[in-house]
Amino acid sequence: MKLLANENFPFSSTKFLRDKGYDVIAIGTDFMGYTDPAVIAVANSQDRTILTFDADYGELIFKHGLRPVKGVIYLRLHEFSPIEPGEIIHQIISTPDFVPDHTLTVVEKDGIRQRKY
Repeated sequence: MKLLANENFPFSSTKFLRDKGYDVIAIGTDFMGYTDPAVIAVANSQDRTILTFDADYGELIFKHGLRPVKGVIYLRLHEFSPIEPGEIIHQIISTPDFVPDHTLTVVEKDGIRQRKY
């Protein structure tokens, strides 16, 4: 799976995912300063799932019609270690029945919910 870590995704978690063998690019180092619509354009052009802590992606998808083809995983976590988001992502995407395409996945401490678009 190809992933795109948004600027707010911890670098330690990005490194953790790379060490697990995932193809991850990081907006903060590879495309610093890109707007959210530009991040979606990069994700779509490279077939990547977006990893973010930015709640604006729900509005971009459902209100403004921007559609990341490979989906968005939005982490709604308030307290975490720098590596914990990477561990959570690895656990989620290594589940055989997880399909992020055309889906906003919201991750909270007490569960995961998905909404197709």
